[in-house]
Amino acid sequence: MELEIWWLLGIPLFFSLGWVAARVDIRQLLAESRSLPNGYFKGLNYLLNDQHDKAIDAFIDIVKLDPEAVELHFALGNLFRRRGETERAIRVHQNLLSRPDLPLEQQTQAMFELGQDYLKAGLLDRAEETFNQLVAGTYAIQARRSLLEIYQREKEWARAIDAAHALQESGAGGRQKEIAQFYCELAQDELVHTNSDAALAMLDKALATDRHNVRAAILLGDVQLSKGDTENALLSWRRVEQQSVPHVALVAQRLMDGYRSLDRPQEGLNLLKGYLAEAPSIDLLEVVFKATLELDTVELANQLVSDELRRTPTLLALDKLLDARLMVAQPEIRPELSVVKNLVHGYAQKLARYQCSHCGFKARQFYWQCPGCSRWETYPPRRTEELSVMN
Repeated sequence: MELEIWWLLGIPLFFSLGWVAARVDIRQLLAESRSLPNGYFKGLNYLLNDQHDKAIDAFIDIVKLDPEAVELHFALGNLFRRRGETERAIRVHQNLLSRPDLPLEQQTQAMFELGQDYLKAGLLDRAEETFNQLVAGTYAIQARRSLLEIYQREKEWARAIDAAHALQESGAGGRQKEIAQFYCELAQDELVHTNSDAALAMLDKALATDRHNVRAAILLGDVQLSKGDTENALLSWRRVEQQSVPHVALVAQRLMDGYRSLDRPQEGLNLLKGYLAEAPSIDLLEVVFKATLELDTVELANQLVSDELRRTPTLLALDKLLDARLMVAQPEIRPELSVVKNLVHGYAQKLARYQCSHCGFKARQFYWQCPGCSRWETYPPRRTEELSVMN
């Protein structure tokens, strides 16, 4: 019982000690804040309000008064880079690196920031040289990521493969998707230069790295077709269905042309109709529509697009339906129908875009690497209007 009473008596004492400690910390914090220049708080306030120009002016004034303020130099350099004033950012970080008294940790940070400046300025050789000096230190992963970006910009795909493997080994996550795409880039280069065997070797590596890589299967068919092996080309393009049914639209015209060259066009049309039933697509519909007009009748083509419009009501599908209707329309209503067709077609073309799922960049053609954010495989193989209807 006496022990419990002593504990109760000790509570006010502990509370008093905590109050004194807090007062000491607050006084120390206030003393440190008073030692900071007024311009520091002005600059911070401008930053919080996204007034970067005024923040830069405030920090420049502080740096002039206190050239030893290392952290302010870093803040100033980053602000210059964000504003696109890369020359000024480079000078700030170079000045930091020229200081003999700068601690090793801050030297490394200044070098990394300088590499970022070079990269933003498009000075890729200097950026590469700078980041190569950092691949063994605390900024190793960040430096390797930047090197990978540089090699992709320069289209040095073999070096990009090595950089991606190095990133994987450093514990930065898997890079199989990107590596497979780099092999596809190498294969496409070889195909352009008619080096079919070299292209096949690159595509084998791409599929070994990522067996679900649709692009590799498509390119494999292209290489086989260039060698005159249409049968195996068709098998490669049909493999796309097993990897990703929506991507079949990207090889629909290749398949139809391949079967037509083998005098088996109806077989190709039946195959594509099966794909269309499984995965609606305006691009696939267009190929099937044209083939139906060629091999069957206008009435069947008309019925095809009418059914697809009911299943997927889009302006793109309506545009195709009006094409079919014009072919069978009576002469007296064709002028009016043509006006409607032209109006719908104009709006439909604005919706006939592919859109990056990461940054939203829209493009008329399909890209494996987004031109906006440089991410790989972020374009769904369907047009924007189709995606909005499906969602």
